[in-house]
Amino acid sequence: MQIRVDADRLRADFDALASFGGTPEGGIRRTTFSAAHLDARAWFLDRARAAGLEASVDSAANHSAILPSRVPGAKTLLLGSHLDSVREAGRYDGALGVLCALEVVRAVQDAKLALPVALEAIDFTDEEGTLVGTLGSWALAGQLTAEHLDAPRGGRDLLVAEFERMGLTERGILAAGRDPTTLVGLLELHIEQGPVLERASVEIGIVTAISGSSSFHVQFEGEARHAGTTPMDARRDASLGAAAFVLGVRETTTRLFPGCVATVGDIAIEPGSFNVVPRGARLLMECRSPDAAELSTLEAALGDLARREAAAFGLGVTVERVGRWEPTPTDPRFRTALFDAATALGLSAMEVPSGAGHDAQAVAPITPIGMVFVPSVGGVSHDPSEYTSWEDCVNGANVLLGATVRLAQALSS
Repeated sequence: MQIRVDADRLRADFDALASFGGTPEGGIRRTTFSAAHLDARAWFLDRARAAGLEASVDSAANHSAILPSRVPGAKTLLLGSHLDSVREAGRYDGALGVLCALEVVRAVQDAKLALPVALEAIDFTDEEGTLVGTLGSWALAGQLTAEHLDAPRGGRDLLVAEFERMGLTERGILAAGRDPTTLVGLLELHIEQGPVLERASVEIGIVTAISGSSSFHVQFEGEARHAGTTPMDARRDASLGAAAFVLGVRETTTRLFPGCVATVGDIAIEPGSFNVVPRGARLLMECRSPDAAELSTLEAALGDLARREAAAFGLGVTVERVGRWEPTPTDPRFRTALFDAATALGLSAMEVPSGAGHDAQAVAPITPIGMVFVPSVGGVSHDPSEYTSWEDCVNGANVLLGATVRLAQALSS
């Protein structure tokens, strides 16, 4: 028997959730622990209780709706994403994954399927990084460290204040790790946040790997001189090295690394005056690849590029690594289950990498993961105009449901 989600119930939940933090532009503003975020999370637990599911909150403030298994000592299959958002967000990023997870659990319950694993629809804390980024999923995986909390993305003062306000403790968050032996895996549904599926006219994306990323500070050093009296051929202009590097980043990546992306996201010119030749240019550069070896090769190529451009303009240069997040492959069994579920529904599917990071990536060190994408119109995300057709949302939910049932049977054995 192939069961389906209740599309009307899912739509009603989607519209209700979008009211929490809704903006006049049609998007949402639901940053971590804001009033809108707290209201949305309370609503999620209310919906779980209304369905007769167990509602749970762990010491990292991850919120869960649980359908236990009748099998004694059964392990858990996690399903979910996050309800927090960036400051000017669309209604689909993260939220659709949580709602589809909840709907899958309810559909299994409604069909009275006796699965050999427990199902847990989970809303992870602070995926978008208001405080730390993937805070809840890192904590659940036991991968969060005191160092992460000492220098968080949002600043230490904000973290301390928000933990105190929410009644959270660093000790509790660091102790939130699950025993890996109690889990069989995590499935996460997400909008693609890019244009690949739409361009290919494909309904379902099966994620092969979540890209790793490396970030760098690049500093070009020249000499400050009077802009009116210094001939063009006598200048050591740091901005020229920076400009050539920015163009070279694009050319190098597109020509030599077609499966990768690289971005210069900020440039600061010193001293920043009309009438002074720039003595310094500081850039923030990031590159991403779904393959670890390729990411290392790309890093080296961009570092060499910075040194070549510096030499061409008589400049000094330093390339300082800020951080690296390793690429994370998804589990082949999960990919197969998702493909089989899509095929059974008569939906087109293709394998795609994920260029963005996700909670699944943080959980992967302790349990197998799988991800399913639904198309994003125009590839837009992190913007109020973010949109996925409702038909695609329902298709994704049914693929998630079909894969859940298949994996529950396969992984329990």
